[in-house]
Amino acid sequence: MTNFPFLVALVLAGGKSSRMGTDKALILWHGQPMLQRVVGAIRELPLLSSVYILTPWPDRYQGQITGDYQWLLESNPGNGPAIAISQGFAQINAEWILLLACDLPKLQSSILQQWQQELATLPPEILALVPRSGERWEPMCGFYRKKARESLEAFIQQGGRSLQGWLNLIPVRSISLGQGEKEMLLNCNKPEDLVNGF
Repeated sequence: MTNFPFLVALVLAGGKSSRMGTDKALILWHGQPMLQRVVGAIRELPLLSSVYILTPWPDRYQGQITGDYQWLLESNPGNGPAIAISQGFAQINAEWILLLACDLPKLQSSILQQWQQELATLPPEILALVPRSGERWEPMCGFYRKKARESLEAFIQQGGRSLQGWLNLIPVRSISLGQGEKEMLLNCNKPEDLVNGF
């Protein structure tokens, strides 16, 4: 039996950034591209074996991002995060995958470490550990079992595209959010977010 790593990270950097008007991954936040900020924030996580960046454009980011990570190529971009995530999961072997968007510049390693500690206590039937704010999940900063891919692919094959809808169908342990966690999960979609939220 092959021994897979317990935890790896998958960072998505393939969105159109249409509302922002420029590639969010390369927008500077405190002098660092947002993608670099995310990769740097998770580098010191205990138990994390590898960091993968899923993108259709690795050439765009090479030379801009430093650190220990591996590129995964996203094919047929523009079909939404659910399909991108399924493609990423298909290329990774690990028990758990920490999924992250590239536009989370306030990501805090200390909070992620606290959440990570819960993974070892989850029963096998739980497929994900994901923050939840009110009635909405925060799927782009959560932990997913590798075997959740089967459910995601079935959901996609049935025409599903909403991560909210998928998470409502599978066994998920929710993470309750305090004010600090909510601030950490603020993402940037529009130019005014850079001013108002940060």
